[in-house]
Amino acid sequence: MNFEPSNFIEDIIVKDLESGKHNLIYTRFPPEPNGYLHVGHSKSLCINFGIKEKFHGKCNLRFDDTNPTKEDVEYVESIKEDIKWLGFEWDKELYASDYFEQTYDFAVKLIEKGVAYVCDYNADQIRETRGTLKEPGQESPYRNRSVEENLRLFREMREGKYADGSKVLRAKIDMASPNMNMRDPVIYRILRAHHHRTGDKWCVYPMYDFAHPLGDALDGVTHSICTLEFEDHRPLYDWVCEQCEFENPPRQIEFARLNIKNTIMSKRYLKKLVENGNVDGWNDPRMPTLSGMRERGYPAPAVKEFCARVGVAKANGEVDPALLEFCVREYLNANADRAMVVEKPLKVVIDNMADDEEQLFSVVDNPNNENSGTHNVVLTKEIYIEETDFALVPPPKYKRLVEGGMIRLKGSYILKHVSTELDENGAPKLLHCEYIEDSAQGGVNAGIKVKGVVQWVSANKCVDCELYKYESLLVDATDEVTDFNDRLNPNSLEVVKGAKGELYLDEGEVGKSYQFMRVAYYKYAGKKDGVSRFYRIVSLKDTFNK
Repeated sequence: MNFEPSNFIEDIIVKDLESGKHNLIYTRFPPEPNGYLHVGHSKSLCINFGIKEKFHGKCNLRFDDTNPTKEDVEYVESIKEDIKWLGFEWDKELYASDYFEQTYDFAVKLIEKGVAYVCDYNADQIRETRGTLKEPGQESPYRNRSVEENLRLFREMREGKYADGSKVLRAKIDMASPNMNMRDPVIYRILRAHHHRTGDKWCVYPMYDFAHPLGDALDGVTHSICTLEFEDHRPLYDWVCEQCEFENPPRQIEFARLNIKNTIMSKRYLKKLVENGNVDGWNDPRMPTLSGMRERGYPAPAVKEFCARVGVAKANGEVDPALLEFCVREYLNANADRAMVVEKPLKVVIDNMADDEEQLFSVVDNPNNENSGTHNVVLTKEIYIEETDFALVPPPKYKRLVEGGMIRLKGSYILKHVSTELDENGAPKLLHCEYIEDSAQGGVNAGIKVKGVVQWVSANKCVDCELYKYESLLVDATDEVTDFNDRLNPNSLEVVKGAKGELYLDEGEVGKSYQFMRVAYYKYAGKKDGVSRFYRIVSLKDTFNK
């Protein structure tokens, strides 16, 4: 089969297939269930599952659940939901804890080979004797314990005879290695914590750098794709596979992680926002989590397109969030139905219509979709237009309704201004207009030129709406303000109450996306107390520099 590679990872895979090194490509997505996935994880998902799809291979979902103090079933379920939302299917659902017994046996094997030992140093002592980038580390006084003593101590660690932190199992490699990760790294520690799957069976747990290569090798993974921060860990990954004597070990390949300007890419900090009440949970529409993006209304295909446009690189960089918004906007422009909503209603009375008169106008749901349907909007004597679409004293280049002027109602007639009623502050509270007969599409007066076209809704045939407008959780960093805590945006959410929408909005299911004409793209989030709530997905204005 002839595959055309599109990045350096696929170059490696194609060569491995062509050389006969592998007949089936096997990848995995290995999240730690200690939080919800964020947009940064979408790149890894797209790479690993994309390789599966392109090369007709396999991809497992394997949870790295080796740290029970931070992990929870809630996170496991949210991760699975996010992957399904993006449209990916894993071949096997696995857990590092599936291999705890085998992992322990491999640790015993390393002890028997003389390349692992039990050390009584605590975490501080290990750190203090690790050395620096310019100076070698100091060997532990426990480094040359006999194999028999190490086997006994490690067995007793498992049996619970020692306190947490009092002993660890370390790989015996090279305390003078220029790679700090090779200076006798800890591969097992004592930790009495309830595990979400194994309960209280274990009081010793493997470290990530030991469990991960073993999981990959035991699963038959051919290419272990990870981000650049693991590049310095690759020699240890290869060392574990070699010492555990796997015949066809996986190959670790690193790529640049996804960094987006003014976007929090740390599960630890995202968790802090949730715990501090800065947001309404992991799926708050302002959160850069995949569940938050889904709640806000981001389409999964747009997120995947974003990852494709970012590409796969070897060097870290920062992406403009406008690119993500561009992909979302591009998708919604082609797929979202159009509807009319008035954020700040100004009532208009059409004097030349009867009190009980109703006229229906057919509107195309989406003019960019050739298979789009239509829906009706109803025109009555009293309607609402946007407050800003009328001006007593128009600013320069104003192209909407003015006193004595004309404006077209979207999909309907041309209106001519007759008079204005003012409130006690001198602001317009009610407009009187007349419609020009036969000025709708196809009418003899349809060609009359007007300054602009505005959205509108019937005053007694409309839906009460609340609009939730979201902005970035972070403001730009400055020379003086760089910490996340000081950059939290106090205006990340604005709720507009009293908006009015056309009746068509009542027909949509929760989750349906719309383009509110001349306003923004919104998602229908359901009703509360008879009011329809809509979440702003993205503005109509495109700021991305193509």
